[in-house]
Amino acid sequence: MNNKILSYLKLYKNKTISLFELERIFEGNTNYEDFAKEIKILEEKDILRPVKSHHTNGKAIPLYNSYRINKSVFKEELSDRIQKFKLISNPDIDLQKYFELSEKEWEKDFPYIEIVNNYIEKHGFPIDEATSPERSYQIMGDEKWIDEKGGRKLLERLDVWEKFKISYKNDPLMLGVNPKEMNKELHFHMIVENKATFHVMLDILHDTIFTSLVYGAGWKIVSNVVMLEKQLGLEGHNHKLFYFGDMDYEGISIWNALNSKKPTILASKFYKVLLKKPYSKGKDNQKANQIAIKNFLESFNVEERNQILEMFNNGGYYPQESLKNEEISHIWRNMLYGANY
Repeated sequence: MNNKILSYLKLYKNKTISLFELERIFEGNTNYEDFAKEIKILEEKDILRPVKSHHTNGKAIPLYNSYRINKSVFKEELSDRIQKFKLISNPDIDLQKYFELSEKEWEKDFPYIEIVNNYIEKHGFPIDEATSPERSYQIMGDEKWIDEKGGRKLLERLDVWEKFKISYKNDPLMLGVNPKEMNKELHFHMIVENKATFHVMLDILHDTIFTSLVYGAGWKIVSNVVMLEKQLGLEGHNHKLFYFGDMDYEGISIWNALNSKKPTILASKFYKVLLKKPYSKGKDNQKANQIAIKNFLESFNVEERNQILEMFNNGGYYPQESLKNEEISHIWRNMLYGANY
């Protein structure tokens, strides 16, 4: 059966279609005999139903001048496809709403439904709550999927939204404060991804010109950064945020999500020193967000960019802990003096 005419009939808005219009779909090298055979097949399949009161065209293979399109046949095909996937998908995924929606909606959502299903099959549902950017990254490798790209709507359709334990609460930040910097008009804040690095930097916070040091706690910082000015009592002042995290796919995605929410400068001096060291191997389960990587690379020169990409291609990454305590202290003490972050 000709797929071109099937696609046309599925999208055709009217209930009745003329023979003339059907012929136009076949314009080209198709002769009348082949065209007539296709129409007869569509009649046999009950996709086209002749309008007998409009009579036939009187040719050797007679065709009616008008046909009604039996749209229910297409609905049955779609239902069969949904039912087949339902049989092999995780039982917690509810596809019932798709039996009532259009084929276009199913086709649009299906690639994401497969990814969600594969995630549940592999990991199950989470025990702990997570922010929407973190859960987005875990499921789809794109921290914006849930909030900005229709992810929440899809998870609600599948009746798994509650099971993914996505939190929109803003928790208080864990931070250290530098009292001597509190009276300035412009405030610098350093956000670090991991707790061990936070403790190293906290010991010398008073030796820097930063107002605060913030423990990002992985993805939590993306939601909780809105608490920074309020907790410090510095609302209405000017602020510059800096970030230092692991140089891996997830660390880069965290920074990119944070930067999208509140402009955050990459503390590239830390990363540049990391690049002078041998990288670690592992973290195969992390997902690459190409937009985040592109934005991250903008803070480096061509040689450094190539080195970072080669590291990722080889399955490598740099944890923050690759830097010695003395190196972290030296870099941070001298940050902002002479700039080039």
